[in-house]
Amino acid sequence: MTILIYEGSLRLEPGHEGWVRLYPINFRELGGDASFKKYDVITVDATPARQDSRRESWRPRMQTMRKEGSLAGWERRRPWLDPMVGRITMCRLHRGASMDTPSLALVRPSRIKALQVKPHPGWSPAQQGKIDAYVRQCTLFGNEDRTPLQAPRFSATFHYECEEPGCRGHRQGFIDWEFVAFTLLRLGSKRDREAQAFLEKQFFVQPCTPENDVAFYVGNVAAHPRTFSVLGLYYPPRKPSRRR
Repeated sequence: MTILIYEGSLRLEPGHEGWVRLYPINFRELGGDASFKKYDVITVDATPARQDSRRESWRPRMQTMRKEGSLAGWERRRPWLDPMVGRITMCRLHRGASMDTPSLALVRPSRIKALQVKPHPGWSPAQQGKIDAYVRQCTLFGNEDRTPLQAPRFSATFHYECEEPGCRGHRQGFIDWEFVAFTLLRLGSKRDREAQAFLEKQFFVQPCTPENDVAFYVGNVAAHPRTFSVLGLYYPPRKPSRRR
C-alpha cells in the first residue's frame, strides 16, 4: 500500500518502505466517486519507469488504483511521515544529485524566508510539447479528459535555508497540486495583488508558523537532477520537545 501525497508518495509494505514517484497520473480522469486525494492510502500495480533513471520512479497502471483508506488529520499521518523528516538536508541532496542519492525527500527548513508569488508566464514551448504529447497518447480510460492542462494563474518560489550548517539558502519552485488548484479555481475576480496576498497567506503565513513543525516535500527533475522543487508542505503542530 502507498500513501498518496504529491508527485512523491510513501510506500508502506514492510521491508519496502520509502518514497516512490508514481508518474504519469492524470488526476482529472479520476473524478466523481473514484477521485483520489492527498493522504489517501491506495493500492496500485506499477512497474519501474524504464526511461527514468531515478530509482523512486514507477509507472502506475491507473486501472488498478484502489483507495483503501485515508489518513485524516496529522495524528494519523505522523507515525508514517515523522520518521521521514530530516533524514537528509537539501544541501546534501543537491551535492549528491548526480550520484545514488534520493530524488525525493522530506526536508526540514531551519529558516523560511519567503514565498514569492508572481503571475505565471504560460507554458514554455517544451512544456507545451510534453502536455500535447501526453494528451495525444492518453488511453487510460474510454471517457478520459483529453483537454490540455491549463497553465496556473500564478507561480511561486520558496526561499529558505535547510538544516545543513553553513547553508547559503535555496530558491525552489513551488508546484503543489493544491496551489495550482487555488490559482485556477479559488481566486475568482481578485486582482493580482489581492490574489497574491491570498496565496501567500494560504501557503506561507498560515502553515509556516512557529507553532508548526514545517517540512518540505521536495523532488528533482529527471533531465536536471540538481534542480529540485518544493512539491508540498508538511506542517503538523510542533511537539513540546521541538518548541522554540
